[in-house]
Amino acid sequence: MGHNHHHHPDVDDSSIWKLWVSIFLNLAITLAQVIGGIIANSLALLSDAVHNFNDSMSLVTTLVTKKIAKKGASSSKTFGYKRAEIIGAFVNLITLVIVALFLIKEGVERFLEPQPIDGLTMFWVAIIGLAANLITAALLWKSSDEDLNMRSAFIHILSDALSSVGVIIGGWLIIKYQWYIVDTILTIVIGFYILWHCYNMLREAINILMESKPENININELVRSMNGVDKVCDVHHLHVWRLDENNTLLESHIVIEKEDLDEMESIKSSIKKLLHDEFEIYHSTLEFEFEPCDDHKHEVVHQHQH
Repeated sequence: MGHNHHHHPDVDDSSIWKLWVSIFLNLAITLAQVIGGIIANSLALLSDAVHNFNDSMSLVTTLVTKKIAKKGASSSKTFGYKRAEIIGAFVNLITLVIVALFLIKEGVERFLEPQPIDGLTMFWVAIIGLAANLITAALLWKSSDEDLNMRSAFIHILSDALSSVGVIIGGWLIIKYQWYIVDTILTIVIGFYILWHCYNMLREAINILMESKPENININELVRSMNGVDKVCDVHHLHVWRLDENNTLLESHIVIEKEDLDEMESIKSSIKKLLHDEFEIYHSTLEFEFEPCDDHKHEVVHQHQH
């Protein structure tokens, strides 16, 4: 059996203070938008506040799970705590779906019974929100190149900035033309946007928790490539799954000829190099055999694939 460990770097320490500032800014915007939304009677501002709050939570998740993930493996958690982030994200997303559905329901009710809205408050609160979003985006921009977590946080903040722009335009239309319906339309649009965002991220979180095959890996191509390694006779009992967003794991049985026993280590190295270079699989466990095990006699390949 062979093991190969390679872990991607976590958020670097210089990013930590940027994350703290970003969280503080986002929570400040959220608070301003909630107060502004209540004063202005604007559902769109409240929807934007929810959007911002979610991003604050995803930034908090990034920070907390960075700390948890650093704990490493233990005798009871042999894979370490890398899934903590996925579980955190899953809970966060479920909550967000409920809130988004509630906002859409409120938006539809508001559509049936329109109410006057203070466009001026809505306009200025959204401008404050946009300014804070742009400052946060500027802070996270450099780090977003190096780290997946920071990149997703950066994209979240940009999407917040866009919805703030929508609310600014909505506020202006209400001030100028008293088009109160714009607030309702914005609420429903932001609500559906949050749902769409959640759907994609929930799918990914569930796939990781269900140990599904990563979408970017083609099992047939993977088996073909492994079978193509010199001296490999057969590949079976293949399992590919993700530990978290960054780490793909593989285990497999490899059949070689008895006379190639002396070369087992070099065959193993060749397979690991192939997995690392072509499929970005950094942790693999390979079991070598001289003939396929009994339960493989009638099967070609077996893998985690949902």
